[in-house]
Amino acid sequence: MPNSLEYGPRDLLGYGEKTPDPKWPGDAKIAISFVLNYEEGSEVCPENGDNVTEVLATELGPGVQPCTGGVRDVNVESLYEYGSRAGVWRILRLFKQYDCKVTAFAVGQALLKNPEVGKALVRDGHEIASHGWRWVDRSEWTIEEEKENVKRCVEAIQKTSGNPPRGWYYGMIHSKAAERSRSVLATTFKELGLPLLWYGDSYSDDLPYWVPYPGGEADEGLLIIPYTMDTNDYKNAGYQAYITGGQFFEYLKDSFDELYAEGENGSPKMLSIGLHSRLVGRPGRIAGLRKFVEYIKKKDGVWVATREEIANHWREQFPYKASL
Repeated sequence: MPNSLEYGPRDLLGYGEKTPDPKWPGDAKIAISFVLNYEEGSEVCPENGDNVTEVLATELGPGVQPCTGGVRDVNVESLYEYGSRAGVWRILRLFKQYDCKVTAFAVGQALLKNPEVGKALVRDGHEIASHGWRWVDRSEWTIEEEKENVKRCVEAIQKTSGNPPRGWYYGMIHSKAAERSRSVLATTFKELGLPLLWYGDSYSDDLPYWVPYPGGEADEGLLIIPYTMDTNDYKNAGYQAYITGGQFFEYLKDSFDELYAEGENGSPKMLSIGLHSRLVGRPGRIAGLRKFVEYIKKKDGVWVATREEIANHWREQFPYKASL
């Protein structure tokens, strides 16, 4: 059985002062990974058998107390519903207009409740990665429960998109189960006979990196493609919020400009941008995202890629090498 020791010790060194040249396609100076978190309908709520209604990542902001005792909070539910009814389609229209391919962090149950979203993602050439079976804290799950939820999510994404996920990001970064989840997930994919091209539950770098594959052979690695919490619309529902679409644009632009300059100086990086249908899908917020997409489209040497494309490139350029 996987245990906490399989996660391994902390790596505080990383690539060090001189980072490797990722050799992005076309000699790009920066790789951009847009991520669309699709969670609506999978959150904690009595309709899903829960005792409370989720209030995280809504217009209510932090510190709000949820309804308890199995009482539905239909107004909060409707904040989530906006993402699946309107927000997701507004976002997909924008990316189609500017020919940007994105990675969807898709929750299995959410896709089953709105399969048209899965069809649209496939139709437009986006990557569908997994965000778990439900968007819930898995801290109290047993290992067997977590494995069963992995399998349910794989089946849901297979059913709605035609293919199983090849990448995975859990989120819920405060979960007490996070330490073991990488091992549980990796070994479950082995049991299912499926490739796990990348894993995203890390915030530790601006470039992908390898770790030994949990439960795998000595010469087998698991590619980590780090995510981000700062260039992320999630902050609109928490502390240090982006109050206007313009503020979101400015922060994304500043992040881009700094990394783009590093790329011009021979040290290209990757920039992840996290999005949520019920947040940036609002008209006032998507205006900032639109400005950013228009801004980077005017720049040379920008590779907008899915995380699977980034993973395949990294595997080709920097294959895993086991430590001696």
